[in-house]
Amino acid sequence: MSTWTDAELTTVDAVDELYVASVRPDGTMTRPVTIWAVRVDDRVYLRSVHGRGANWFKATRASGLGHVSIGGVERDVIFTEITDDAEQAQISQAYQAKYGRYAKSIVDSTRTPDALAATLLAIPR
Repeated sequence: MSTWTDAELTTVDAVDELYVASVRPDGTMTRPVTIWAVRVDDRVYLRSVHGRGANWFKATRASGLGHVSIGGVERDVIFTEITDDAEQAQISQAYQAKYGRYAKSIVDSTRTPDALAATLLAIPR
């Protein structure tokens, strides 16, 4: 595994929309889906505001592998679920800090119990 570069992390901070695709069982990629992503320290996190039932989230969990694209950054990644409460709190704060300029209801959707239960760490591979 590798790590995110400082330049990549700066891009994650600066760009609102990330595109995520998952690896299918046959090795092909799913169609990319647009989501919000945040950085906490040197890690990149994704949340499904539609919870664990969202198709893109289910696909990432099926293979654990995928690809993300944001602001010209292209990385193959491993997806790992996050359940730690302290880490979840940091991620929620990062969503508020990054996307707080949008309507409160939109930002709040990233911090519902369903969204918390569908939080992933994207680890470069």
